[in-house]
Amino acid sequence: MTVPIQPDPAATPSSPISRAIRARNDRGQAALIPYVCAGYPDRNASLDLLLAAADAGADVLELGIPFSDPLADGPTIQRATFHALEGGMTVAGALDILREFRSRRDTPVVLFTYLNPVHHYGMDRFVKEAAEAGAQGLLLTDLPAGADATLEGAAARGGLDLIRLLAPTTSPERIPRVAEGGGGFLYYISRTGVTGARTELREALAREIEVIRARVSLPVAVGFGISSPDQAAAVAAVADGVVVGSALVDAMTEGGAEAGGRFLAELRRAMDAVPRNLDAVAASGVTTPEG
Repeated sequence: MTVPIQPDPAATPSSPISRAIRARNDRGQAALIPYVCAGYPDRNASLDLLLAAADAGADVLELGIPFSDPLADGPTIQRATFHALEGGMTVAGALDILREFRSRRDTPVVLFTYLNPVHHYGMDRFVKEAAEAGAQGLLLTDLPAGADATLEGAAARGGLDLIRLLAPTTSPERIPRVAEGGGGFLYYISRTGVTGARTELREALAREIEVIRARVSLPVAVGFGISSPDQAAAVAAVADGVVVGSALVDAMTEGGAEAGGRFLAELRRAMDAVPRNLDAVAASGVTTPEG
């Protein structure tokens, strides 16, 4: 029988990303982690949304680098990705957006993309230029833990946290192995499938997060399907961070960066109003809806 690995908070190296999340947690709140697609609907608009997100209370930002075959993304982010590519967005263009953002804000940024653009750009070159542009983390949705030791080593040497993904199908015994070599936070996919806004979340989420916390020390952020302030608040009650992507893209599509910023401010207010304590959550009547 496999004995669960108990977390040792002191053993987890600190990084700008994990520090930002823990600083928010220390205030009794969950971190807000929005996703912004570089180049959607155009370069300047995506930069404006990054700035608006930081000003709305985002603790960490994900900047998506468009890729032509985004298998892990749902229809909303796929449409944004293809639009950005058609508009000429590239890896270098995304790093240029980050560079300008970094000159104006200090919110930690995770670059969100796939293996292909990184390898095509040149692994060492990508890591070097990403760090120089102001990235603190890298999330590659199609990189299984331990599958590319060369890339993992390059990221570590460049000072980039590799954000690891966990799914409801990940066995408890495998959680520490998936997390090995990761940093910043663990991204827990709240359901199987592709990204996209959903109207409901699963009741089992709180229990699943506790299983993860029993085995690793990194903050646990939850994403995939969060689409409303009520959902964000429900997740904030049990998770260290809340990731929102498709719903923010929808807000951006409808009303630009200003509307995106207003949407995030609504999420921030709802999240901050909920106690991050399961007993207190039960007493207040805030629950995670059935999915």
